[in-house]
Amino acid sequence: MKTTNTLTPEYYIGVMSGTSLDGIDVSVCRMTEAGMTLTHSFYQPFDAILKERILHLIDAECTLRDIGEVDHQLGHLFADAVIETLEGCQLEPSRIAAIGLHGQTVWHQPDSVTPFTMQLGDPNIVAVRTGIKTVADFRRRDIALGGQGAPIAPAFHQFLFGSLVGDTVVVNIGGMSNISVLGNMVQGYDTGPGNVLMDAWCHEKFNVTFDKDGVIAQRAAMDEAMLEAMLADRYFLLPAPKSTGREYFNRDWLRPFVQAGMRDDTVLATLTEFTACSIANEVRRFAPERLLLCGGGANNVFLRGRIASQLDGVEVVCTDTYGIPGDWMESMAFAWLAYKRLREEAIELKNVTGASQNTILGAVYA
Repeated sequence: MKTTNTLTPEYYIGVMSGTSLDGIDVSVCRMTEAGMTLTHSFYQPFDAILKERILHLIDAECTLRDIGEVDHQLGHLFADAVIETLEGCQLEPSRIAAIGLHGQTVWHQPDSVTPFTMQLGDPNIVAVRTGIKTVADFRRRDIALGGQGAPIAPAFHQFLFGSLVGDTVVVNIGGMSNISVLGNMVQGYDTGPGNVLMDAWCHEKFNVTFDKDGVIAQRAAMDEAMLEAMLADRYFLLPAPKSTGREYFNRDWLRPFVQAGMRDDTVLATLTEFTACSIANEVRRFAPERLLLCGGGANNVFLRGRIASQLDGVEVVCTDTYGIPGDWMESMAFAWLAYKRLREEAIELKNVTGASQNTILGAVYA
């Protein structure tokens, strides 16, 4: 990465809370002329009561008071996570140039008559409590320019892996999955559900937050008819640019596909295959030499194997193989986005989101 000037201090923090709602990822990154290095990371699980309240905002009717209170609570939770991170790596706040705060997405509807996206977690609270300049609200300017506002990750993936020899595709498997097609003109979009349906089924039927390594899913055969019906959903027929979230792929969406008498582990096996197929189907469109996986779903050994089994001749590995820990990819991205915002540099996303132009992303809270 070449720069035209030097920013001091050189450390940036990225804070990410994804649609999986499992917890908060915090990355401390050191920016130099040579590139970006992850120096410290921290994970804070979500408080169970707050998680349920966020899910209620997404899945049920809520009031402005509900939204305001969750926004406030998340602001303090994000601030707590940053403060604990700084204590762990023994860095003074004065050493941090900025925090890149994604916030918690509770609604995303870029294709409506009134397009908008909403991320909660008051950045004013984070800036005040940490004493660090905070950059937030990364998506809405792209939507104002006619874009989807998501995914943002492809620009960061291009920054990290764009120099690799051979055609490369990156897929982040979070609550939703998104694909980045690297090259002279970066492309990307949401492929569909990642972990969100599998995790919801695990919570409801097996009283666990997720299916570690796909152990439960491996116990049963998938249901071919259910799989075929889910893959026929209209979302997969839409051309890019496109993005999605919990407001579409959720328990209500799943309910019609689950037939009476189906075993719970059969449903989970089918959902796992559904995620694998929806990813592999999109990767095949671009015939890459390699597929780099990141995000929480990349740790699911069974899911990873099911994706690889459908991509003959493609090297399928985690981004860790190329020096970037997949668990921290998204939070690192927001450290990088904060860096770009302070330099007032536009993010090259118009070919990903469909925005009318590339633009500077993020609002600065001093």
